[in-house]
Amino acid sequence: MNEERSRRWRMLLGSGPEGAADGLSTQDAAMDAALAALYDHRPEDRGRRGGGLGGSAPRVARWLGDIRRYFPSRVVQVMQADAIDQLGLKQLLLEPEMLEAVEADVHLVATLASLGRIMPQKAKASAREVVGRVVRQVEERLADRVQQAVRGALNRASRTTHPRLNDINWSRTIAANLGNYLPELKTVVPERLIGYGRRQTGFQREIVLVVDQSGSMAASVVYASIFAAVLASIKTVKTHLVVYDTAVADLTEQLNDPVEVIFGTQLGGGTDTSRALAYCEQLVQRPRDTVMVLISDLYDSQPKQMLRRITQFQQQGVTVVALLALDDNGTPSYHHEVANTLATMDVPAFACTPDAFPEMIALAISKGDLAGWAAAEKAAGA
Repeated sequence: MNEERSRRWRMLLGSGPEGAADGLSTQDAAMDAALAALYDHRPEDRGRRGGGLGGSAPRVARWLGDIRRYFPSRVVQVMQADAIDQLGLKQLLLEPEMLEAVEADVHLVATLASLGRIMPQKAKASAREVVGRVVRQVEERLADRVQQAVRGALNRASRTTHPRLNDINWSRTIAANLGNYLPELKTVVPERLIGYGRRQTGFQREIVLVVDQSGSMAASVVYASIFAAVLASIKTVKTHLVVYDTAVADLTEQLNDPVEVIFGTQLGGGTDTSRALAYCEQLVQRPRDTVMVLISDLYDSQPKQMLRRITQFQQQGVTVVALLALDDNGTPSYHHEVANTLATMDVPAFACTPDAFPEMIALAISKGDLAGWAAAEKAAGA
């Protein structure tokens, strides 16, 4: 036990001034070298660990291969993100051979999206392949759950207690009226009829996703784009995707290709939510059947105007939800004062993980208690 503890401390602290192996095994020494290449790049750290990735594409490619060999996938993703952020390696991601070596995850997809407009043509095909791989992984994990949750919510919403004869759901009606069984007649008196309304051929609900694409919301933009594409595949739901910074872009027409949607975003810049909400006014055709999901950390150039427009949507009957984040990183930094104001307006504001999104959107469609649900989710995750 003491030997293993010493090994872990040694790996944490790095090698001695001369970079000696200090009795490490061959694999531990290789892991130490991979860590040193990333985390000992500051001048004051020289001598504790050696190396550094520099700007050499071949060296970075070898390093990416090493960390995939020695570390689990989640650690690899963290180390990749650190390398990109701390060592300024974004430029190397513009090279196809580098894209083939990286471990694909949502955060890498966000980085590639931010580079989309400066990416050379030869790298775009590789970048699209990386993004497409992550999109498929997310869809395989969550698409069915989203579709089932939304269809279930729509079916429940369409039930009626005054059905026409042909629309009576007899099994549910009998179960609901068992207390009215008359033994002498051997029958159930159906005081309450349960059925479904006539099948609707058009849209039953409209969902408008309004997504802040400032740099702090990068992962949320990626997940929102994928979920919007999944929702758009449900025929009884009309889905819009609007992304914004200080300008507004409607990506609804591209929802059949989530990869194209992601590359259509422009991460970074300022934030003018009020302008985006003003644009969304023309999209809302049936306010009482519309769910608007604002995905933003609520830091805004004109918060009072934003709140005023949200109030206007509420007065029309739109269900408004504010997601402070849509990713796996927990509650981010956000504007607490604006979030508290939204709460007083009965607009729930909370962070939502991708796994919780299907239940959240189904509850919003059903006009359920989202604030209570969010509080329960937060307590369960504490």
